[in-house]
Amino acid sequence: MFRHHPARGRRTAGLLVTALTTLSAGLTAVAPTHPAYADTATLGELAEAKGRYFGSATDNPELSDTQYTRILGSEFNQITVGNTMKWQYTEPSQGRFDYTAAEEIVDLAESNGQSVRGHTLVWHNQLPSWVDDVPAGELLGVMRNHITHEVDHFKGRLIHWDVVNEAFEEDGSRRQSVFQQKIGDSYIAEAFKAARAADPDAKLYYNDYNIEGIGPKSDAVYEMVKSFKAQGIPIDGVGMQAHLIAGQVPASLQRNIQRFADLGVDVALTELDIRMTLPRTAAKDAQQATDYGTVVKACLAVSRCVGITIWDYTDKYSWVPSVFPGQGAALPWDENFAKKPAYHAIAAALNGDNPIPGGNCTATYRVTSQWQGGFTAEITVENGHTAPIAGWTVIWTLPSGQSIGNVWNGELTVDGRKVTVRNADYNGTLGSNGSTTFGLQGRGTADTPADVTCTPGQPSRTPA
Repeated sequence: MFRHHPARGRRTAGLLVTALTTLSAGLTAVAPTHPAYADTATLGELAEAKGRYFGSATDNPELSDTQYTRILGSEFNQITVGNTMKWQYTEPSQGRFDYTAAEEIVDLAESNGQSVRGHTLVWHNQLPSWVDDVPAGELLGVMRNHITHEVDHFKGRLIHWDVVNEAFEEDGSRRQSVFQQKIGDSYIAEAFKAARAADPDAKLYYNDYNIEGIGPKSDAVYEMVKSFKAQGIPIDGVGMQAHLIAGQVPASLQRNIQRFADLGVDVALTELDIRMTLPRTAAKDAQQATDYGTVVKACLAVSRCVGITIWDYTDKYSWVPSVFPGQGAALPWDENFAKKPAYHAIAAALNGDNPIPGGNCTATYRVTSQWQGGFTAEITVENGHTAPIAGWTVIWTLPSGQSIGNVWNGELTVDGRKVTVRNADYNGTLGSNGSTTFGLQGRGTADTPADVTCTPGQPSRTPA
């Protein structure tokens, strides 16, 4: 079950890579089977070309980090206020409203030409203590007043509101929040009515976690939305938070998005991150990249999936390690703001997996061990250009008396003494100054070839 950080709340949270890959190549050696876009288009621009947004959540403490805000302001076309639109910040005592912190983020987004999602109006968590003390007969009025005041304050500046957040348990029953206990089942519908009255133009969403796949919880949300549409309750969308685990993207994700869309509502992936068990390895990065690509493609496949927001963009500010001990590395940028394979997988999925040519490459051959009648070698492929490359081919001539037994992290072809190694499915993309390695085991002498060359670009292959 999803858990919340007690202090900050939720930051709402073919060929196989072998052990030799990790040991000899390290994390920087692996990229997904997608072209890199670091020097061509941002994720926001790629999403916009598909009629979507691709955004990031953010929180006020990060805004003093200039490297962070530079990327935040340039890479995305949408921002979610991660914490400071929640009740504990906006109405800390009854009738006293404070939007100072939230305004800072909205102002920043507007200055960068980014749209903003409001998060969140009614949630059982991060409530000021006084809300629990409101008598049952008064809480509906207090809730309506809070929604009306906050939505009206930001009227015309936000594209979406997460009106109600996480109102269901895993088994599909209603969470026994203070609102559920004192108002009853009707509180969700009443919250949507109040939000629509305060801002007729903002799209109104129900938002929850663990509803990405089809199951008891998503079924309960589906039935609620279906009922709301039948009753004329003003609900415009469903937010699937998508706090996922590497290797465990629900197989029914696209089908689930589609069934909600078929009810006549939009769907947004509102808090996407894909965590892994630490430490990072090349294999885990590759799996995470594949998963990010799968999620993006699922959204693009459904016309009413309007956009994707990652729950902050860098591991430096991820909520995951503080809530899931031993897990992390959930975001497309690492803690040093370097783009991970996941970034390129997202970009490629947004671009329909179309490669962008460019860049150049070099190959450095190094004998790593030798014995009587055999040897191993490692070849490092580097992109020394600012433009990315989307595939590589290394060619050399075997020295006399030498032959190749097998190659890892590449596809081998031998024609007489001519050796050709092409990238594997997972390591063809090299961003600016990126590198990868492949290895081989040979027979005979361990002489280094004199003519090792590298050619960039995804080579054409003759069908077998």
